[in-house]
Amino acid sequence: MKKVVVNEAKCKGCGVCVNFCPKSALAMADRINSKGYHPAELANEAACISCGICGRVCPDAVIEVFKP
Repeated sequence: MKKVVVNEAKCKGCGVCVNFCPKSALAMADRINSKGYHPAELANEAACISCGICGRVCPDAVIEVFKP
């Protein structure tokens, strides 16, 4: 199971989570969601430490963080 799950259908692509990730595990996807935005995605799962910062700073609450 992934450590971070982004509800890509609801993500507005603001990039706040990407900017706050201390390990640079998140990135903006190349694909476009149904709203016309590039959603955030877990680009480097090995780097993710499941700190939860991304989920806390997301203004739309579309990120879930799971502890391994």
